[in-house]
Amino acid sequence: MKWLKKTAWTVGIAALALTATALITHKNLPGTHDYELSTHLPPDPASPLAQAIFPQNEAHPGLSGVYLLQDGVDAFVARLSLAEAAQKTLDVQYYIWHNDISGHLLFQSMLKAAERGVRVRLLLDDNNTQGLDPLLLALNQHPNIEVRLFNPFMQRNFRPVAYLSDFSRLNRRMHNKSFTADGVVSIVGGRNIGDEYFGAGDGVMFADLDVAATGPVVAAIQTDFDRYWRSESTYAAERILAPNNTAAAALNTDASPDAATQGYLKRLRESDFAAQLLQNTITLTWAPATLFSDDPAKGLGKALPDNTVIAHITPLMDSAQHELMIVSPYFVPTRKGTDMLSAIAQRGVNVAVLTNSLAATDVGVVHAGYAKYRRDLLANGVRLFELKPEATITDAEKGAIGGSSGASLHAKTFTVDGRYVFVGSFNMDPRSATLNTEMGLVFDHPQLAQHISQNLHQHVAEHTYAVMLDKHDKLQWRTQENGRQLTLDTEPQSGPIQRIGLWMMSKLPIEHLL
Repeated sequence: MKWLKKTAWTVGIAALALTATALITHKNLPGTHDYELSTHLPPDPASPLAQAIFPQNEAHPGLSGVYLLQDGVDAFVARLSLAEAAQKTLDVQYYIWHNDISGHLLFQSMLKAAERGVRVRLLLDDNNTQGLDPLLLALNQHPNIEVRLFNPFMQRNFRPVAYLSDFSRLNRRMHNKSFTADGVVSIVGGRNIGDEYFGAGDGVMFADLDVAATGPVVAAIQTDFDRYWRSESTYAAERILAPNNTAAAALNTDASPDAATQGYLKRLRESDFAAQLLQNTITLTWAPATLFSDDPAKGLGKALPDNTVIAHITPLMDSAQHELMIVSPYFVPTRKGTDMLSAIAQRGVNVAVLTNSLAATDVGVVHAGYAKYRRDLLANGVRLFELKPEATITDAEKGAIGGSSGASLHAKTFTVDGRYVFVGSFNMDPRSATLNTEMGLVFDHPQLAQHISQNLHQHVAEHTYAVMLDKHDKLQWRTQENGRQLTLDTEPQSGPIQRIGLWMMSKLPIEHLL
C-alpha cells in the first residue's frame, strides 16, 4: 500500500499548489456601471439595407421576413454581406469567436465598417477568448468600436485555475448568438464564428442552422442586445484586458491572404447565395415571429424561472397534437424531460429526436448524459436518431464540406405540428436550461416547419442511426448503407474502451453541469 500513500500524498500536494495559485492570482472584478452605456440606434430609412428591405416590410405589416441559412458557406456570406452593407450600426453577440480563416475575415470586415463610420458593438462571452486579447484590444481602441466581455476571467493566463476561486460565476456562460446590421436585418441561430461552422478548413465540420430575419422581430433582438450590453455580467474590454504592445499589429488588414483564405474567398464568390445577393433575387418568407431570450441575470444565477427560454418553449412543445421533432446536438433530457417527452408520445404524438451519435459528438460526457435515458424514451414511444460522423460530407466541387475529417450536428431547432419552428442557441440539456444564457426565434410558419421536417425525413435513412429496442429490450442501431439495411448491437463506430468510458461517465453525479 506504500504506492497508494505516495499517490495520495502527491495528489494532496498538487491540490494545495493549485489552490494556492488560485488564491494568489485571484483578482476582483472592476465596477461595471460607473460610465455611460450605449444603446441601439433606430434604423436609418435612407441606408441601403433599409431601402432594400423596408418596402417588403411595409407590404407585410406585423410579419417578419425569414431566410433559412442551412449551408455553412451561405451563412458566412450572409454575415460578411451584412458587415459590408452596414452604414450605421453593427451589433454582434457570440459565445465563440475563433481567429481562424472565417473569424479573421469577419474581424477585418467589422474594422472596415468602423473605418467608414459604422458604430460597432461586439459582445463576446469570455470563456473562449484565450489568445484574442491583443486583437480585442486593437478593435476596442478604434473610436467606432466597443468591445465588452461577459463573465470575464480576471486571471488571463491562469483560466482553468480561476474556477477554483470563482466557479459559480465562471460556470455560467453567455451562449447567445446574433448579428444585426443597421437595425434592419439580424442573423440568429446555432452558429458561432469559426471555420467548423462555415465550411472552411479541413477539420470536423458542424451541421448547423441559422435564420436571417427582418421586420418587427429585429427591434426585439436589438432591445435584447441592449439588455446584455448593460447587464451586471458584462464588462468593458479596457477594464479587463491589460495594455499590450502587440495590439496594434494584431489586425493587419494590409497583409495578403494565405492560400487557404484565398481558396475560401473563391468559394464564397462562387456560391449560389452570393450570386442571388448580387442579383437581388433573395426571396424571404413572411410569418409572425417571437424572440425568446433568457434574462441576462441568469449569468449570475439571479434570473427568475419564468423569465427563461425553457419556461417559454416547454409549453409550446407540450402543446403538440400530431408531431414534435427535436434537433439538438447536446441532448440530455434529464428525468423530468424524459417524463415530459414520454407523456407527449403516449398520447399519440409522433415524437422524434435527432442528436449526435457517440462517433459524431464532440463532447463525449454529454453523450453519456443522454445515453442513460435512451431505453426509457424508446419504451415510451419516443423515436431516436443519431447522426453519423460522415453525414454531411460532400464533394468539394459541389461547394459543401469537401475535405473535412468528419461531421458533427450543431443545429438547435424543433418543430411542432408542422406549424411552429424554433431556431436558436438552446440545447436540450441542463446547461442551457439552468446555467447558460440562451436565445432563439419561434415562427408560426407551416412552410418553414414542413421544409425542416421533410429534410429530416429525407436524410434519416442513410445519414443517421435509428436507435431501437429489440425483443429483449436491448438497444440496436439500424441504418442503410449502399442500399442495404444494417443492424448493429453496439454503439456504432466505437471501440470497447470508448463504450466503457461512456458507461463510467454516465455514473458521474454531474448531470446538472451538462
